[in-house]
Amino acid sequence: MTRIIVLLNLKPDKSAADYEKWALATDLPTVNALKSVDSFTLFQATDVLGGGVSPYQYIEVIDVADMDLFGSEVSTEAMGRVAAEFQDWADPIFIVTRQVEAAA
Repeated sequence: MTRIIVLLNLKPDKSAADYEKWALATDLPTVNALKSVDSFTLFQATDVLGGGVSPYQYIEVIDVADMDLFGSEVSTEAMGRVAAEFQDWADPIFIVTRQVEAAA
């Protein structure tokens, strides 16, 4: 499994309430419906442990079971529309990760 971490701040003219409404109605259900995705969750960053303000407003976590299939699925016209809408909300950073595990 590959986990994609998405860090984002909303563009200055966008409201958190409107973004969350769009994410719950469009982004989350669309991405979660992809066959390649095990789960897609959205988190609002509230603060930094120990004090301080988070450098990011939102964090998305996408667990991808099949990266090849994911690449095909996100290349569709429907996903292109969702991605374009997402870019209107924020300028995200997509970080592709792998879990570090002890050798068997």
